[in-house]
Amino acid sequence: MNPVLSAPRLMKTTSGWWVADESGAGPLPPGTTLGSLLALPAAELDALVAAVARTAPAPDSLLAPVDDDTEVWAAGVTYEVSRAARMEESTASDLYARVYEAERPELFFKSVGWRVAGPGRPIGVREDSTWDVPEPELGIVGNAAGAIVGYTVVNDVSSRSIEGDNPLYLPQAKMYHGACAAGPWIVLATGVPDPYRLAISVEIHRGGALLWSGETTTARLHRKLTDLTAYLYRAEVFPRGVLLATGTSAVPGPDVTLLPGDEVAITIDGLGTLRNPVRAGLFG
Repeated sequence: MNPVLSAPRLMKTTSGWWVADESGAGPLPPGTTLGSLLALPAAELDALVAAVARTAPAPDSLLAPVDDDTEVWAAGVTYEVSRAARMEESTASDLYARVYEAERPELFFKSVGWRVAGPGRPIGVREDSTWDVPEPELGIVGNAAGAIVGYTVVNDVSSRSIEGDNPLYLPQAKMYHGACAAGPWIVLATGVPDPYRLAISVEIHRGGALLWSGETTTARLHRKLTDLTAYLYRAEVFPRGVLLATGTSAVPGPDVTLLPGDEVAITIDGLGTLRNPVRAGLFG
């Protein structure tokens, strides 16, 4: 049995939100949004999903599993590989070592939902950057109460040349047109027995051939997922929930940069594969 197909998952389509598992798929009530689902206590969400009749095939055409107003946040320097890479590229290398060891994690706003690219939709690279990379990350979906109720695949596309010039350029390196993708769906937390044992792989294809690949596992995560959400919710409210990308440890070195025409594929065990083509600048 494929764990991706067997676990209950939320899918956003042009006709609304659906629930799917190995038995089939079925639509949630008209007017359902991710925000309305994440406003519910975790037990009520699970009960609502369990009550949906799954008599149809799973939809093929999927959108990013967020609402237009969903907030997407991200955590940085949560893996040892990320700490070492940021120290190597940065003009302020000791800063990243201190962040990695600190009790307080690095958390930053990444995107609003309407900017998030879904499966098959383009991601972007800045035309004023010389080193742009995908960052494959486990995305955790938090409800209004701060409970982790689901997981998805996130691509935290980044300009490493811009952040490397000065850490204060982080917003320009992380938040721009095409810098965030998520999908293909949200797998409910009840279908992920151990989020610290998920293999993550990423591939960059160019001209139909594999250019670069990397892999890691959430077992290498330096922080607990619940600690990340606790800090995120410490002085903020998310009445319609939030998507939090938890950091990366599989990124290419300085000899590989994304170019227009590339395709990025990120796979996380049990969560599926997110594929996106690469475009440059302010593409339509």
